[in-house]
Amino acid sequence: MRLTWVQPEDLVAHALVQAAADGVDVGAVADSWASAGGSLVAEASGASAGPAVAPLRELAGELLDRLDRLTAERAGRSAASIDQPDELAGIQAQWTPRPALPVVADLDRLHGGWLGRAAGCLLGKPVEKIPRAGIRAIAEATGNWPVRGYFTAAGLPAEIGDRWPWNRRSRPTSLVENIAGMPEDDDLNFAMLALELLEQHGERLRTEHVAQAWLNNLPAGRVFTAERASYRNLLNAVAPERAALIHNPFREWIGALIRADVHGWAHPGDPRAAASSAHPDAWLSHRRNGLYGALFVAAMSASALVANDIDTVLDDGLSVVPPRSALAGAVRHGVALGRSGRSLDEALDELHASYGALHWVHVVNNSALIAYALTAARGEFSTATGIAVMGGWDTDSAGATVGAVCGALSGAAALPDAFVAPLQNRVASSLPGFDGIGFDELARRTAAVAARHTGRQP
Repeated sequence: MRLTWVQPEDLVAHALVQAAADGVDVGAVADSWASAGGSLVAEASGASAGPAVAPLRELAGELLDRLDRLTAERAGRSAASIDQPDELAGIQAQWTPRPALPVVADLDRLHGGWLGRAAGCLLGKPVEKIPRAGIRAIAEATGNWPVRGYFTAAGLPAEIGDRWPWNRRSRPTSLVENIAGMPEDDDLNFAMLALELLEQHGERLRTEHVAQAWLNNLPAGRVFTAERASYRNLLNAVAPERAALIHNPFREWIGALIRADVHGWAHPGDPRAAASSAHPDAWLSHRRNGLYGALFVAAMSASALVANDIDTVLDDGLSVVPPRSALAGAVRHGVALGRSGRSLDEALDELHASYGALHWVHVVNNSALIAYALTAARGEFSTATGIAVMGGWDTDSAGATVGAVCGALSGAAALPDAFVAPLQNRVASSLPGFDGIGFDELARRTAAVAARHTGRQP
């Protein structure tokens, strides 16, 4: 059995990429690995075709330890750590002031956030891992370009389907002809788990609580990339505070960002409190830009429940991100592109030219795409989620985040019925107590958590 994101021999190439991005001279480690027969190609799918021989696997573990040490040493003497801190206090010191917002969210807007997150995720599920060119070929062949609705296999020519096969796990549940409720997805599992954590711990939430919830409630096979690496570390008795730091080259990928919406919804109109709430959750698996992505989305989510325009939402999101970080630069780039008036093709070409070297699950490229989609569409749900998916990176996660922001901004009643009706007000989940739960119930529970923070019922 070949598990993604965990075999030491499959992590080395990814770890070399991340260490180099952190300013580490990886030449000697790369030479050692290559001379022993290891691959320098970072597998996009997270696992190579076959297992390594025992000596090569042992060497992989040693080199991963070495890269972890080199990265820690580099961080300790790097000026970049001042501009791009990990600790919450250092991040808060760089927060910029923003105008005050209302602090009471309408229940319809909370409901819209949940529905928008599910619908945007579902839109991207069947084409996850398909590159931009393939998504376009499928959509054009089925009369859905630009993408403005769920994908279908009806009318898809066999040669296109063979060249660009649907996501294997999602095809049976995520095409318009077979959708019957929201199928299970980590983008929804993590949101529901965050709700339960805030119900239990509120403002006292710590990383240890998040770790215990993962071990108690999340099957290991339902988490990926940085989350799977951190899960492995927890099972190896690594303290939750350090679980993100060991053999985890995915710590600046998108995983923490997709866990952050509910932290915002629990703090309507209070982006700073939302970001502070998201930090201990993100800390379990991510650092630097991976952390900032979570704070960005949490702050946007808090704003989207009460603001009246997408510009305010994006500015509130940026206000909690260290301004000299790569994440902040990517968001600013996406916003500027969305305001530029350039065509969709030109804009997506520009994003891929700027960030296409990053893995399709990295937080920086996907954040630029999210910012572009929200800005170009002016927060309109169908257009914005379509752009997020047409961008061709992490289609379901980018679609979910964009959909959640748009849904919270508009409210549930304003969302297109073609997106909402197939959800049938239920979501599948392996989380105890959540399988089949309705989005209206999730909204009511979120409203109760928000009321504890604001002292006022929606």
